[in-house]
Amino acid sequence: MNQNTAILQSAQSSQSVTHKVLRNTYALLSLTVLFSAGVAIFSMVNNLAHPGLLVTLVGYFGLLFLTVKTRNSGWGLVSVFALTGFMGYTLGPLLGSYWAGAPAVVGQALLATGAIFAGLSAYVLTTRKNFSFLGSALFVGILVAFLAGLGAMLFDIPALSLAVSAMFVLLMSGLILYETSNILHGGETNYIMATVSLYVAIFNLFTSLLQLLGFMQSE
Repeated sequence: MNQNTAILQSAQSSQSVTHKVLRNTYALLSLTVLFSAGVAIFSMVNNLAHPGLLVTLVGYFGLLFLTVKTRNSGWGLVSVFALTGFMGYTLGPLLGSYWAGAPAVVGQALLATGAIFAGLSAYVLTTRKNFSFLGSALFVGILVAFLAGLGAMLFDIPALSLAVSAMFVLLMSGLILYETSNILHGGETNYIMATVSLYVAIFNLFTSLLQLLGFMQSE
């Protein structure tokens, strides 16, 4: 009886930790998305220049590294907002270019991103399906897509850029499934890192849809 009680208490404790991580992750994710959106709008309205590819990469990976290093302290929260604010700043000029020529595309991409995130998250939380098997494939796929995206920008290949955007829509959808499942099944217990993963998925999903929808409207 004592052994059964201990097992039950352990299961309840594990479930409590999972619920806490989920709750904290979605709360922080909501705040970072709103903060990032505010910075993006500020950047767009004030016509701030894009920092350029090199600064963007250094800023992103530098702040990501800082967030990983400080994830278990209060400074981790500061790092998360610095990272998402910086990404919002880089998004502003892109939004400005679409808003000037095709403002409806921005709304469509935003609605599609929200619907995809909500739908995939609800699916995992409802079915409790484990998507940990996607981990290796997602890592390789994101690396390939990232390198292909750099090639498309450096060599100015629009067709490759569109193909990369389509790849990222699929990969980021997979990342949402994977990370939500990872939290649910106890694979991710740090809500700061869970927030970063989901934010990056949402950010890349939105920008990829923005490019694809913008291309379709221009045809």
